[in-house]
Amino acid sequence: MKRKVNKIKADLRAALEHDPAAKNALEIVLTYNGFHALVLYRAAHFLHVRGFRLLARMISAFGRFATGIEIHPGARIGHGVFIDHGTGVVIGETTEIGNNVTIYQGATLGGTGKDTGKRHPTVENGVMISAGAKVLGPITIGRNAKIGAGSVVLTDVPANATVVGVPGVVVRLNGERLDDLDQCLPDPVEDKICALEKRIAELEKLVAATGLPNSENSEDL
Repeated sequence: MKRKVNKIKADLRAALEHDPAAKNALEIVLTYNGFHALVLYRAAHFLHVRGFRLLARMISAFGRFATGIEIHPGARIGHGVFIDHGTGVVIGETTEIGNNVTIYQGATLGGTGKDTGKRHPTVENGVMISAGAKVLGPITIGRNAKIGAGSVVLTDVPANATVVGVPGVVVRLNGERLDDLDQCLPDPVEDKICALEKRIAELEKLVAATGLPNSENSEDL
């Protein structure tokens, strides 16, 4: 139980350190739903690992109702975790989260529905998971990685990487940029036009190779 209390204290310190809007510890204890969700999770997890599964799930369900954050009591979460704003966060049963991890609202650490046993992600120390990100399946997010807002991550992420996009791709590693970001949405009409232009060029080359006149150099009959 002492370890649980120490983890709660570390969670409180993390909120104070990472949220510039936090004025003092009392404000966090009384008003932060992310902190409340972690406290309730730690109580539920304490019961879960001791075989009181139904009671643990009841506490978890209450936590979801009270905070808008769903954390399965079977998940394993380290200390110094900060869930900022938090509404809509979902953390699955076999998720493993290390120390000093920051998770923003709407993030999901879930499964794909295709796996058995270990179905959810492993998130190592120091990771930041931005708003709306979906990290799915039994993958590993390496230490100090950053997952961009709205990204969908389905494969392992190396340490010190930044991932963005759907599906997520690594755009920065160890502080160095790997690729230019193209934030424009695809244009299916433009893609079709480009494909048609390419096909027309191919056909013109074929006509030229046969020696037959094309529409540009033939006379009207």
